[in-house]
Amino acid sequence: MTPEITPSAVLFDLDGTLIDTAPDFIRCLNQLRRDNGLEALPAAHIRRSVSNGARAMIQVGFGLEPEHPGYLEKHSAFLDLYEAGVAVETTLFPGMNDILLELEARRIPWGIVTNKPVRFAKPLVAALGLEQRCATLICPDHVEQRKPHPEALYLACTQIGVRPEDAIYIGDHLRDIEAGKNAGMKTIAVRYGYIEEPEAVDLWQADLIADTVSDLAKLLQ
Repeated sequence: MTPEITPSAVLFDLDGTLIDTAPDFIRCLNQLRRDNGLEALPAAHIRRSVSNGARAMIQVGFGLEPEHPGYLEKHSAFLDLYEAGVAVETTLFPGMNDILLELEARRIPWGIVTNKPVRFAKPLVAALGLEQRCATLICPDHVEQRKPHPEALYLACTQIGVRPEDAIYIGDHLRDIEAGKNAGMKTIAVRYGYIEEPEAVDLWQADLIADTVSDLAKLLQ
């Protein structure tokens, strides 16, 4: 993105990009561990895997993969705990609301494209007061192919009424950058998100990298 380019729309990944959902993932996983007679894990140990979803939480918390006995029971229990409290501690990342306000002041629509199921994403976005502000919310329930397939990004652009090549997609996972590139969009990788190997972000081939929310704000100006 060069200074003379003004995007027609800005699309965000959700967890680890727009909002900090890690505290509620950490709370739910450690509650599930305690329910199973285990001690709580350090928050930092859990946090870096949050963008990989509930499957990663069960792997981190119990060392179980989907093919293992007991996985489905713990996966379901984790999702039930999370659904009951999707926004207990979750917030926008500090400084992110200022970015959204600036986009809104410039009449640049912004939206959310996430791999988080609508069962969790919609009430979460509503609880944070973002439902009436975002131009679109696209979840896996709305498409046939998940990111990194570009289908969700195409749908978001269609709903907003912009061409993909005139939009920007921002994410904290390789699949986000791949999805954006597959859709022909400009991409920004954010290193402040839930990233297991921060140095790997340099290899994702995003158009730009933001180490902090403040960096992201500058890039979007």
